[in-house]
Amino acid sequence: MLFTADHDDIRRSLQKFIANEINPHVDDWEKADIFPAHELFKKMGSLGFLGLNKPVEFGGSGLDYSYALMMAEELGAITCGGVPMAIGVQTDMATPALARFGSDEVRREFLAPSIAGDFVACIGVSEPGAGSDVASIKTQARSDGDDYVIDGGKMWITNGTQADWICLLANTGDGPVHRNKSLICVPMKSKGVTIARKLDKMGMRSSDTAQIFFDNVRVPKRNRIGEEGKGFTYQMIQFQEERLWGAAACLKAHEYIIEQTIEYTRNRKAFGQSILDNQVVHFKLAEMQTEVELLRALIYRAAEQLVAGEDVTRLATMAKLKAGRLGRELTDACLQYWGGMGFTNETPVSRAYRDSRLTSIGGGADEVMLMVLCKMMGTLPGSKGSS
Repeated sequence: MLFTADHDDIRRSLQKFIANEINPHVDDWEKADIFPAHELFKKMGSLGFLGLNKPVEFGGSGLDYSYALMMAEELGAITCGGVPMAIGVQTDMATPALARFGSDEVRREFLAPSIAGDFVACIGVSEPGAGSDVASIKTQARSDGDDYVIDGGKMWITNGTQADWICLLANTGDGPVHRNKSLICVPMKSKGVTIARKLDKMGMRSSDTAQIFFDNVRVPKRNRIGEEGKGFTYQMIQFQEERLWGAAACLKAHEYIIEQTIEYTRNRKAFGQSILDNQVVHFKLAEMQTEVELLRALIYRAAEQLVAGEDVTRLATMAKLKAGRLGRELTDACLQYWGGMGFTNETPVSRAYRDSRLTSIGGGADEVMLMVLCKMMGTLPGSKGSS
């Protein structure tokens, strides 16, 4: 069994925190196009929520991945997508490689304060010309004695305007594209780091997303995570936790929209009966609830394998793909049943419609997920086993 009484204790604490400290403020944060990351993360860090599966010696709880997955699922109860995404960047996107491969020195400097909520973290992989195609990034970190000197830029960086440090993927050599990259912890206050602009997004409004430039930024080589040239490999490992997190965070969010749609359509009358009484509506909602439960089973299976130390690339990729596709189908169907009210920004379904669209793009687009799966199946042109 994936979850135990210990999981349930933490789950109840997190549910109470979300109800008292997050959801009452979501509407204001959405209007402001930003939430107070330092203030919120400090509260979460003080309660131990930011390091459930991180090493005890750096302030974490030392628990297995199932606890992080449980937290991701509960964050779906936050009534917007931007805040849970920002938390997920802190816990499951910018810090897993650091926790696993970083030296004690670099973990003390960057991981410990991130777990405590004293630092806000962001992850710097995507660039204007290299989103899902990670191997083609252009940002360079050239060697200069005991330092790296970084030039380039990153795009679509969640937490970017508030972050204290960025887990940066950069080219540190001239070799093959899969073996010439390194992950480097770069303080955002370093000379030459410029937040070019805060992006105006369709959804995820409460999450700040930035374009960042690096101009002759000097950082010590001791800030590198693990071995030089292993950054691409580390990031691919890190992606598995990110993709599972993204899928798990959709579950309760999807269920919430189904529940809200049932309530609205039950009370809304048209042609002498409630909207919900139409077979096409209640059948579709039952089908969507079934799809959510199937996705949950897939995610739990992947999590069990990850806890057991197995490679979950295939299942995590499937979960990420399915979560994005389901989010698009489910929110579109539910919005339709809300009618004209669904097209207004004052309803939860319209926010979900906008926010959920990112799941099929961020962390690897649907098409990349399909390429990964086809390669594993031997059906991708040029891969072993393809015709």
